[in-house]
Amino acid sequence: MRRLMLLRHAKTEHDAPSGRDRDRRLDKRGRSDAAEVGGWIGRHPPFPDLVLVSHAVRAHQTWEIAWEAMKGLAPEPQVELLPELYGADAPQLRQIIRSTSEADPQRLMLVGHNPGMHELALAFAGSGDAAGRKALGENLPTSGLAVLDFAVNDWADVAFRRGRLVLFVTPKLLKQTSDD
Repeated sequence: MRRLMLLRHAKTEHDAPSGRDRDRRLDKRGRSDAAEVGGWIGRHPPFPDLVLVSHAVRAHQTWEIAWEAMKGLAPEPQVELLPELYGADAPQLRQIIRSTSEADPQRLMLVGHNPGMHELALAFAGSGDAAGRKALGENLPTSGLAVLDFAVNDWADVAFRRGRLVLFVTPKLLKQTSDD
């Protein structure tokens, strides 16, 4: 069994001072949402063994803030900044996931960008939580987390439509459930 966690970066400023998209930073809401999702992850094991993070500033900040909220609750995973995640489409992301076969993490997290992350989550989710699949079908919003399980023993065997969506979490959904 393999678990994949897809975390989209948190909300960002509209423009970076440099003018380059990859330099955009998290805004106030983004920092808050990243901490909220990180805290949620920290309270809901199992935790990732390996985290692959886009080299874009917003993705790296999302992971750092989420990790700060998890510290003390989760064991520290191996983390790699991966430029290939920036702008990757679903087939490219699937190839990146398959390439982790040698490292052989049981639980893998990607911190990246739409539209690729959303497309990948939809392409992988062949079964599982019906309400989560419906909500995911609409969007993978900033700080959105899709958790999928695969009945395989090797990441090289991960295929589209073969994942089971375990859950779909967003800061908005977390706020709604905490208000009830």
